Amino acid sequence: MDRKQLQHQVASVRKSLFDQGYLDDQFNRLEDLQDETNPSFVEEVVTLFYSDSARFIQNIEQAMIKKPNIDFGKLDDYMHQLKGSSSSFGAKKVKNECSQFRECCSARNIEGCIKAFQQLKQEHATLRRKLETYFQV
Repeated sequence: MDRKQLQHQVASVRKSLFDQGYLDDQFNRLEDLQDETNPSFVEEVVTLFYSDSARFIQNIEQAMIKKPNIDFGKLDDYMHQLKGSSSSFGAKKVKNECSQFRECCSARNIEGCIKAFQQLKQEHATLRRKLETYFQV
């Protein structure tokens, strides 16, 4: 594959991430910070996000199994951190699911939290696969 075809493929994969709503403008800002001195800056930020987010997800799972004594404040704190982390690189769908979860925490709706959390984990995994493809190209 020549350079022009490769650039087209990268642009196509990138565009699909935005068109499908997985990424927002914050990802563009991150890419603007990448340069010749740090050519893998965005990939490093995303890798750090997935390392941190795995810990947040594990903490949330542990906090949710403590029925009937669920600490909605603690759940909301964990999710607030995950949402901030998601926002920092432009993970739009993940961030939106974090917001949905937090709304359920505010309403003390454990069933809503469980549903939002499952959707969050799905979006988190899907975005990871898509970004791995993007960075491999």
